[in-house]
Amino acid sequence: MYKKAVASFWTAEEVDLSKDVGDWERLTLDERHFLSHVLTFFAASDGIVIENLVERFAREVKVTEARCFYGFQIAIENIHSEMYSLLIETLIRDPQEKNKLFNAIETLSCVKKKAEWALNWIQNPSFAKRLVAFAAVEGIFFSGSFAAIFWLKKRGLMPGLTFSNELISRDEGLHCDFACHLFNLYVTKKPSKHEIVQIISDAVKIEQEFLTEALPVSLIGMNCTLMKQYIEFLSD
Repeated sequence: MYKKAVASFWTAEEVDLSKDVGDWERLTLDERHFLSHVLTFFAASDGIVIENLVERFAREVKVTEARCFYGFQIAIENIHSEMYSLLIETLIRDPQEKNKLFNAIETLSCVKKKAEWALNWIQNPSFAKRLVAFAAVEGIFFSGSFAAIFWLKKRGLMPGLTFSNELISRDEGLHCDFACHLFNLYVTKKPSKHEIVQIISDAVKIEQEFLTEALPVSLIGMNCTLMKQYIEFLSD
């Protein structure tokens, strides 16, 4: 899996945002509101994932191959953060709005709830439970927003954003798969099935609330009920 990560490496300079600015101006206010808040969540959450990797996982895991993977994951998560920052910097012209988005954990309640859930898990003493929780962050918390951006691609809009979304969703899928691989093969003291289901169920509930109530996908013309089902399908 480390070799897969190496083979998938990319940089923010590979993404051309020149056409996105014009497309952004043609979006409705609701569509811009939705996308700016999704980008904000992504930017904030990647910072949380990096903190967990640097402060916890990379220090706790002693298997050499896993440490190699985590080292590479930290590098690619930094690139994700750079990409989201570039998107916000490029698309959001109003300085006050931009500042609010860059400080979303403090300024936006819909982002704060998801961020606080992940931050609370960083402090959990159980490595196994934390591994499950951060698999949920990367496999569930990002999934609906990725799907919403893929939906924009079908409309032929925002080529830079949608291309970066393809790259990042591929990376996050690999990170989630690695967490599951590590849990299944190397974690000896596993939490109970009930505890695992509870962690995943909590993540599902928060993600569904985020995309159907706090920041409903109906803003960009998607079906909220189908989005709920999609999140449950992925979580299963």
